[in-house]
Amino acid sequence: MAVKKEMKIHNKSDKPDNIIMKEIEITEKCQAIEEELPRFLKGFFTYLKGNVLPMTRLAYLQDIRFFCNYLIQETDLTIAPKIRDIKLEDFDQIKAVDVNIFIDYCRRYKVEKEKAVYIYENDKKSLSRKKSSISVLFKHLYRDELVSRNITDGFDPIKLPKPGEREIKALQEDEVMRMLDAVSSGDHLTKKEHEFWMKTKKRDKAILILFLTYGLRLSELQQLNLSSFHFKRGEFKIYRKRGKESIMPLNQSVIKVLSEYINEERPAEEKLAEENKDALFLSLQGKRMTERQIRELVKKYTSIGLSTSRAAGYSPHKLRATTATSLIGRGNSIFDVQALLDHENITTTQLYAAHKLNVKRDLVKNFEWEEEFDKNKKDNDSSNK
Repeated sequence: MAVKKEMKIHNKSDKPDNIIMKEIEITEKCQAIEEELPRFLKGFFTYLKGNVLPMTRLAYLQDIRFFCNYLIQETDLTIAPKIRDIKLEDFDQIKAVDVNIFIDYCRRYKVEKEKAVYIYENDKKSLSRKKSSISVLFKHLYRDELVSRNITDGFDPIKLPKPGEREIKALQEDEVMRMLDAVSSGDHLTKKEHEFWMKTKKRDKAILILFLTYGLRLSELQQLNLSSFHFKRGEFKIYRKRGKESIMPLNQSVIKVLSEYINEERPAEEKLAEENKDALFLSLQGKRMTERQIRELVKKYTSIGLSTSRAAGYSPHKLRATTATSLIGRGNSIFDVQALLDHENITTTQLYAAHKLNVKRDLVKNFEWEEEFDKNKKDNDSSNK
């Protein structure tokens, strides 16, 4: 059996090695899926590579692989034994109604595996993305004259809630305080969680403070390095989802929690493997924390802030929403908040501006019918005396 060779990066760019490695991993995943898909899609692969973000490219390819597998397993639209063998003629016979049936199938479907039957259910947002992936594919095939008709006009619309209709999920200030108290004191943790907390409390607090202060995306925080920070200048560098660099200013709270973690809790460099020496946030095994580990950490502490179950805790993206609503609630310009959070479109930031923190609670609090009744009765009694 061939031994997998170690990958070494000869990096002459300004990007740190871990950012380059992440990009390579995404590219390799894309290439692996492309190897599974029909050969006539080669031009489409080139189009995706040059026109969409790497993670979007990966999502499109995963959706199209799923669609091709559906054609084989659930329809008689092809007799191909495996995805790679699907013919262009098969695609040319697909009608809009076939795609609409596929989207309906995606609402809920089951997959039988060796030990269990898994039920998958997709919300409208997920269905819309799958429809978008298929639409982009068929439009490209029609444009390149590989199929004879543009069937995308016949795709059924998927009605998504308007931005203003959605309830923005974010922690309120008292919930943030309760969460930070838990990570500082260890209160409200299970016995096992408390054992881990004793070893990671400074790391966990630094992670939460960074999320809350800057509204970082999960991937942006996970990829942070020691070399990302320039404490004397009071700044640090992050890499956004479009690969662009962004310099962020440090405040005293962030400097304090990071210094405590780095100087008092983070393992010494000589104890770490070469690939983990620069990673900022480390697991107990001395490796760069994964996105999943960070996500579970955030869910745990937000569940304490919300006084709910661990499963109902919030994701890191909800802490991003907390940053936005808190800053806007303090009177900051939505344009400044847009710049901090790296929103491409100001309308995204406006959603948070429209969401006034505690608005429902304040409205109801100042709308006490029983109190009004008692006051009115008291006034009437006084006037009758």
